[in-house]
Amino acid sequence: MRKWMALALAAITLVAAIAAFLARQAASGANPPPEGDSAAYTQARALMVEESIVGWGIGDPGVVTAMGAVPRHLFVPSEYLDQAYENHPVPIGYGQTISQPYIVGLMTESLELEPGEKVLEVGTGSGYQAAVLAEMHVQVYSIEILQPLAQEAAERLRQVGYEDIQLRAGDGYYGWPEAAPFEAILVTAAPDHVPRPLLAQLAVGGVLVIPIGPPGGYQELWRLRRLSEDRIESTSLGGVRFVPLVREEEIDATDG
Repeated sequence: MRKWMALALAAITLVAAIAAFLARQAASGANPPPEGDSAAYTQARALMVEESIVGWGIGDPGVVTAMGAVPRHLFVPSEYLDQAYENHPVPIGYGQTISQPYIVGLMTESLELEPGEKVLEVGTGSGYQAAVLAEMHVQVYSIEILQPLAQEAAERLRQVGYEDIQLRAGDGYYGWPEAAPFEAILVTAAPDHVPRPLLAQLAVGGVLVIPIGPPGGYQELWRLRRLSEDRIESTSLGGVRFVPLVREEEIDATDG
């Protein structure tokens, strides 16, 4: 009975989310999606949330609503539009991906966000995760080290209507010190250890969600909660596979 009640609640919040998104698009005068039938994308998004988000155990109504509102197909390259709402990662160029919908839902839910909180995202990518966070009514700061991706994400987010997101091109390993502390930090690529600068910028009571592990090897998704200035509680969220966290020196070596 509880499962059916949860599904019913999710269905209600999903319908409300899609209605809110369409209303915002109409109010802003935005054009319909340039590729294909927008009604078909809306249906595909609803199915994604039902099967890959709620169906896989994501129960936070705010996360369900957010993922029902963000037009994921606008954040993938045109050659992958037919895969935009499938439950797997999609390439976005430069060796990067837009994460599997379920993983986006899991990471967002694990942050345990409250409206108005300040959130740092390391790895903007195409901008999709930043848009989902913005739909959670939090203050979003997002860093992308790859300049072309950072520029494309900034333009895309502006076009879709997410103009309040703070974006920066730079090495996310060092966080965003002048905007700290953050109630939540989310890292969308895997380093082989927890970056100390990010821990230092996490507020007491705050949560850091980050994949840890070597490229191509076993990686684990961790939720780290700061209990006090010198105490961190760690919880494993299971095995994952992410692209490696790119560092500034790696880009410099390639350019050299």
